[in-house]
Amino acid sequence: MGAYCHKRSFPLRYTDFDFRDRLKISTLLSLAQESAASSADELGFGYEALKQKNYGFITVNTDCILLSPAKLGDTLTVETWPLPPRHVIFERDYRISNQMGEIIALLASRWCLIDLPRFVMLPPTALGAVNDRCPYNSEKLFEPKWKIERAEGGREVYRTAVRQSLCDHYLHANNTEYADLFLDCFGMEEFPALSRFRIAYQRQAKEGAELTLVRRDTEDGAVLEMREGDSPVASCGLTFAR
Repeated sequence: MGAYCHKRSFPLRYTDFDFRDRLKISTLLSLAQESAASSADELGFGYEALKQKNYGFITVNTDCILLSPAKLGDTLTVETWPLPPRHVIFERDYRISNQMGEIIALLASRWCLIDLPRFVMLPPTALGAVNDRCPYNSEKLFEPKWKIERAEGGREVYRTAVRQSLCDHYLHANNTEYADLFLDCFGMEEFPALSRFRIAYQRQAKEGAELTLVRRDTEDGAVLEMREGDSPVASCGLTFAR
């Protein structure tokens, strides 16, 4: 029996692409999230199972390397597996390929298991027997860069507020929505082609939160920051394609 790997396929739609006919980063995040959810269901610690305990998984970091463009009409297959957890950090890797077997992207994510009423992090043992029998897979596709530098000295680009349409069942902005909020720091004429994007989620953005988006350009990309008042909510590191 080989190492555990969950596979799920997704036909791409018109709405999955941006104004340049490039696959949206938010779409990639959505495919990864859907695949992680169905894998967790398969392994016994999915949303409905955790809901009975008032537990939930919250995304902490995402790092994605973009390798090949996807096209309208493609069907993307996401392969994903959970890595052995460390203390209170759960990691998961993803390989995303098209119907020809070409790898479109490699993605890694970090999660925390949360006691929702108290909003405190829980160790893997809180999952009980499900954790004991989980076929964690130690294969790492690449070495993620989790830390993102601050956007100190950057310029304010725009302000917005979290409305209910951005929120999920945890009553905060869903992690996939952050990609569009960050990339709106660029206008159409300067919108970059990307080779890598990274997001670190520092705190929840709940309905009504007033957000300021800040951008600082770097030698090979940009650092973006989402703030509520003076407190960082999330950071984004972009590497532009050459």
